[in-house]
Amino acid sequence: MQPIWLTDTVTRDLGRVLHYTLLWGLEGVELRTIGGVHDRVPFVNEDKLKRRLAAHDLPVRAVVPGLFEGDVRDRATWLNEVAILEETLGFCRRIGCTCVVVSAFAAGEDGLTEPAAEALQRAGTVAARRNMTLAVLNEADGTHATGTAMAALLDAVDHPSVQAAWHPAEALRAGEDPAAGLAALGARIGLVRCSDGENEGGTWREQPLGEGAVGWEAHLHQLHKLDYTGPISLEIRKQPAPQEGLRVATKLHAWLRSL
Repeated sequence: MQPIWLTDTVTRDLGRVLHYTLLWGLEGVELRTIGGVHDRVPFVNEDKLKRRLAAHDLPVRAVVPGLFEGDVRDRATWLNEVAILEETLGFCRRIGCTCVVVSAFAAGEDGLTEPAAEALQRAGTVAARRNMTLAVLNEADGTHATGTAMAALLDAVDHPSVQAAWHPAEALRAGEDPAAGLAALGARIGLVRCSDGENEGGTWREQPLGEGAVGWEAHLHQLHKLDYTGPISLEIRKQPAPQEGLRVATKLHAWLRSL
């Protein structure tokens, strides 16, 4: 498995991104915004990014361009997002990235798997032409919040270039046992997001990695049994973020060494 991090959970400054990645001993980055608050991939300073990444031999394992975050019933919008996916894929090709993390649409009515599957099928076909993968993120406030729901969506999509961006903490926040969600997804995972927390009296509380209810050490062993070798992306949600990043990266390294 490849320990990486979602960089803008700590900083959008490229110099600090590079510094922390090397300091924490991580093997790459997941990029969402880099530079200014509105500088979201792929609309960033690409030349500067490529130069600095090459100078440090640092790979971008995934990018998060903010696609399919809206209402799946808004067909015109998601068709446009399928069309503009090419911009992100071109950016990925130029920086050597092969994975694009997308959402599974905002929460709404039940029974929305069919239109979501159509959108992701179309996007998967576009990605496949570039030999790239879409990783669809389960989010507690999305239409497919759990691993079980995401597995059903992937069944409906049925496209080899569309996998899951598995977020156990978000599944737990939505009320699912993360072990059950992972079992439902099986080997259909392209990226794993890593944070922790617990539900207390109906309220979600962020917790330091390893101190919440996800059960990360056991979860990593479960991933190992599934022969998962992809990115484990740290999402830093506790403050102060730089110190927390060092702490959780150290803990993640120890867990991975024990596999």
